[in-house]
Amino acid sequence: MRDKRSLLAFLGALALALAGLLLAAPAQAAVSPTHSTAAHVMILPAAPHGVAAVSPKSAAAVSPTVSPAVSTVHGAPGTPITCAAGNLCAFAWDPTTSDWKLFYLYTCNRYSLSNWLGTGGYLDKQTGGVTSYFYGQSGNVLASFTPDSAQHSYDWDPVWSIRNC
Repeated sequence: MRDKRSLLAFLGALALALAGLLLAAPAQAAVSPTHSTAAHVMILPAAPHGVAAVSPKSAAAVSPTVSPAVSTVHGAPGTPITCAAGNLCAFAWDPTTSDWKLFYLYTCNRYSLSNWLGTGGYLDKQTGGVTSYFYGQSGNVLASFTPDSAQHSYDWDPVWSIRNC
């Protein structure tokens, strides 16, 4: 009897896990004929004013992150980086590497930001007519926008989270 219940519990957990995988969906809807599906190359801006190179003094510096985690790349100022169709690409200065850290926000979610300080930017290459939001500490909407395929500069200091859909 105990073995039968264990087997049923295992099968139930497996079914739930499979259902979760099948129900997870990206933030994008079907590509509209009016939206380009091509990737966009961004040129990362110059380093923020007043930032020094990594030194022993800056050993306490912390890299910017998001939760849940997403794909990221690093790029030096002036570096071209591709933002593929379907992504909200946001970048923040990483004082631990003295370069930009680019986050590819693809799956529809509300992402909590940590250590996003000063000016950075974003490029919205999502598809399907979604609206994205930047939120402050109290959950207030700081900005809302739809994809426009333009690179924007943004002050991350008041931003505590991003919802890309």
